[in-house]
Amino acid sequence: MNKVHQLSEKKERAILVGVTHSKIESWLTDDRLSELRQLAETAGAEVVEVVHQRRAVIDPAYYIGKGKCGELKQLAGELNADLIIFDDDLSPAQARNLEGQIERRIIDRSGLILDIFANRARTKEAKLAVEMAQLNYMLPRLTGHWEHLSRQVGGIGVRGPGETQLETDRRLVRKRIGRLKEELERIERGRETRRKRRSEMPMAALVGYTNSGKSTLLNALTRSKVFVENRLFATLDPAVRRFQDEKGRKLLFTDTVGFIRKLPHHLIASFRSTLEEVMKADLLLHIVDLSHPHYLDQMEQVRGVLRQLDAIDIPCLVVFNKVDLVRRESALIQARQCYNRAVFISALRGIGLEDLKDAVFRMLEQPQIQGEVIIEIDSAAEWEEQFIDLTVESKDFIENEIRIRFRGDGSRRKELEDFPGNLSLQFVD
Repeated sequence: MNKVHQLSEKKERAILVGVTHSKIESWLTDDRLSELRQLAETAGAEVVEVVHQRRAVIDPAYYIGKGKCGELKQLAGELNADLIIFDDDLSPAQARNLEGQIERRIIDRSGLILDIFANRARTKEAKLAVEMAQLNYMLPRLTGHWEHLSRQVGGIGVRGPGETQLETDRRLVRKRIGRLKEELERIERGRETRRKRRSEMPMAALVGYTNSGKSTLLNALTRSKVFVENRLFATLDPAVRRFQDEKGRKLLFTDTVGFIRKLPHHLIASFRSTLEEVMKADLLLHIVDLSHPHYLDQMEQVRGVLRQLDAIDIPCLVVFNKVDLVRRESALIQARQCYNRAVFISALRGIGLEDLKDAVFRMLEQPQIQGEVIIEIDSAAEWEEQFIDLTVESKDFIENEIRIRFRGDGSRRKELEDFPGNLSLQFVD
């Protein structure tokens, strides 16, 4: 076992800090801090205290204000804390100022998530992608911040390339980033070749919030043994598995890294090659943990990442997982009413899997339609749900109207014709 891993076995004592706007609802604040605790524990920290502050305006120099820094310094001393973890991203200047005042290591949300990825990466591609993301994150923080960390021997937030790049300058870091990018592009060319060889089969990509059960579902559908663990970011590497049902219908299922709120943009950019499997899919299966009290917020976070990947317009089937863990019957009823085209399953218990298979092939095999609709901008929100399982080919904004060209499942034709609010709807026969 190498030195870094030996050091990481000793749990560091962490204080978590969450800052929210005064108008944010309390349930959302609690959920965010609960998720931050999960992230910290996944990274190997022992959470000794959680501090929450409500502010109307973020302090540009100290983020939480200089007075609060003094309180945190005293608290860290009393609790013998090693580091302070913030639930938001800090500017390099804010991080330096906070460290100078509190005299403890400061880690922001992106640094924490990147550390988890560095510790979880197993394949060569995942390690390269994480290293490139960490170096991009490190680049603006080389001055001052890294001089402080150079006195540290290890720990959360400084694993991976951080420890090997402490004394390099920006030129060497950029050179290394360039080499990593070239290597990832070479690996992606190989994946593209493999993708072309299997192009005769349609592909369904499993997407969803981290720990929603995607890998468990992949194993249940394809009898695979993809690694599964009830922790955040258990799966980083894409897994593609062949599937054939008793009727002889063939399909490829692919699974990759789960999404999360405020997923670092450097990480999305670095993992873009692995996420190509999502972007090239014929169908997305949006796996949702229905037992989570705030699953609707998680669904929106996933849609946000799909927008960043330009994959939001790929036909999508919503799959509500973990129905066996839902405690309130009213939550299940509400989800069925709001998502009448969704499928409800328990991947772990094998509930609803036949319905899911039928729904997937029905969406893939239905005769396709192609059309154009013009709607008022004020009606865009109502129409967004109508396009969730269709492919939007283009959107043109003309004054107060939107012209949308689309294609997809032919069974949707009558539903679209009957849906109110369109100024013009035409199909290409």
